[in-house]
Amino acid sequence: MKTLKMKAAVLYKPEEMRIEEIPVPEIKEDEILIRVKRCGICGTDPHIYKGRFPVPTPLVLGHEFSGEVVKVGSAVTTVKVGDKATADINIACGNCYFCRMGQKLFCKDIVQIGVHINGAFAEYVKVPESSVYKLPNNMAWEEGAYVEPLACAIHGQERANIAIGSTVAIIGAGPMGLTHAILSKMNGASRVIISELNQVRLQKARDLGIDYVIDASKDDPIKAVLELTDGRGADVVFEVVGTIPTYKQAFRMVRKGGVLVAYGAAPADAVMDIRPFDIYSKELTIVGSYAGTYNTWVKAINLISAKRFIPSNIITKSVSLDNVVEGIIEAENNKDTIKIMVEIPD
Repeated sequence: MKTLKMKAAVLYKPEEMRIEEIPVPEIKEDEILIRVKRCGICGTDPHIYKGRFPVPTPLVLGHEFSGEVVKVGSAVTTVKVGDKATADINIACGNCYFCRMGQKLFCKDIVQIGVHINGAFAEYVKVPESSVYKLPNNMAWEEGAYVEPLACAIHGQERANIAIGSTVAIIGAGPMGLTHAILSKMNGASRVIISELNQVRLQKARDLGIDYVIDASKDDPIKAVLELTDGRGADVVFEVVGTIPTYKQAFRMVRKGGVLVAYGAAPADAVMDIRPFDIYSKELTIVGSYAGTYNTWVKAINLISAKRFIPSNIITKSVSLDNVVEGIIEAENNKDTIKIMVEIPD
């Protein structure tokens, strides 16, 4: 029997990714085969491509995707051929302590689509039924591919527990920083402040109606936040860049009794000095957030479906699967580009 082939972008080692023909995944009884239509380039993908984030190889990257269900296993009941779908990339055991506590991200057996197993920079991707989310028929492919990053941001917002009337400061106006700014306003923040170095991203923040946009290439963002809050600092600060200097800024921006959300992925070996007395005396709440989980996917789909969140406001451009390497390099080096989608036509 002839093996069906598909086009995919396969990473063999750092900075060696090839577009080639590989077998279409074969599914088990509890799995689904999705014909990928769109897949976003995540900030993690350049780290993987460059070798800064070790992964097993060869590997097909890509985890922010949407597509059409083309085949279902014999035990699958929740979706059918022809449905639009996306999937939670985090596949956990479901039985361990953390899974049963509703914290599957800490499952010791967790695997992630596009990180540990083949992902969606390909014509087809297979996923377990337990990870699949059906999308509304009228949802655009680009919108469906933004469900994963929006679900991640929603989890961070819930960790922050923003109170109505709060002042929220966000460091970084990339796709996730802008997403957090939009969600913070939805969650009742009376003022949202965002700081950024890149002029295109600063203008995008202004276009989105963010209350205060700080050009960190000209103005001290710490001083600006303190001036806007009568010297107190922001109630909630999101660090969405992932560098030691910006994390240090976040500690100086947050008010006494405030919340600091560590959302930006700093290098795993990066360290910084923290005075425990400051955490103690200021009664700071420090929370981390790195991925979407459980009901944040449903919430993301609902927000996009209701047009309360518009992914096209964040997406800069699309590239073909043949040009995915160029897209990854652009996402790494060109900060004028905010969000790139990979388009995989029929």
